[in-house]
Amino acid sequence: MTDVPGRPPGVTHGDAAYWARIRRLVAQAPPLNLQQQAVIRAAFYQPTDQKERAA
Repeated sequence: MTDVPGRPPGVTHGDAAYWARIRRLVAQAPPLNLQQQAVIRAAFYQPTDQKERAA
């Protein structure tokens, strides 16, 4: 068995059970505030062009 990145080592259940667990955990978490949302967006929407980064 190969380990999947982001999954605990040695997990033997299938993808459906894994994602069901993730959905349960996410449903229990409090909502993100606007500052937390902004930090996440900034991390994912970085300009890829050097000129865009300099602007």
